[in-house]
Amino acid sequence: MLQVKDLRAGYGKVDVLHGVSFEVKKSECIALIGANGAGKSTTLKCVCGLIRTLGGTIQFEGKRIDGLPGHSIVRRGITMCPEGRQVFAEMSVLENLEMGAHTRHDKKQVSDIEEMMDLFPVLRSRARQSAGTLSGGEQEMLAIARALMSRPKLCIFDEPSLGLAPKIVAEVEQTIARIKSMGVTILLVEQNASMALRLADRAYVFEAGEVVLQGTGEELQTHPEVSKAYLGY
Repeated sequence: MLQVKDLRAGYGKVDVLHGVSFEVKKSECIALIGANGAGKSTTLKCVCGLIRTLGGTIQFEGKRIDGLPGHSIVRRGITMCPEGRQVFAEMSVLENLEMGAHTRHDKKQVSDIEEMMDLFPVLRSRARQSAGTLSGGEQEMLAIARALMSRPKLCIFDEPSLGLAPKIVAEVEQTIARIKSMGVTILLVEQNASMALRLADRAYVFEAGEVVLQGTGEELQTHPEVSKAYLGY
């Protein structure tokens, strides 16, 4: 579904990615793990068209998307659930969900909102409440639901557990697993490497803007270098 090859990117005169390559197959959950500053979030921003690439190619369903603006990439079926939630704070929960469907022109938005309310019951009781007044965990659930409202083929998660209490992190993990079981393809960047590898079919380890290791989630959970650097044992 997604093929990234020899990707290079950066900010100003600072190069961050130095030839990153990986692929995501349909219905897989792929995790990108590594230390802060390794280039994981920059990679996601390139895939979503939020920053320009300096080299390499990004193909989605066999067609190049590097160089396309973000809104065109969303219309092709890629949606991001961004780091830090970034809900529309002054808008209601319901309005946030409606914004998630702004690229759609079908008549199923109402039924999809009901489906999101069923998937995240807390949102139903908060439907008319301003999103900015929700707790961090509730905002994360809203951000995930808003992303799903576009009916993505590929859903990208950037640090979904960031700043959340352990109990809520466990709920987020269960939610992502449930979304995968619905057939949605997932690309996940997550600082909580244990969580990421439990969810992942396959994973890529980033270091200083390069992929230095790859394997199944299960393989990397027991890899000595990964265990020592990211899993704490």
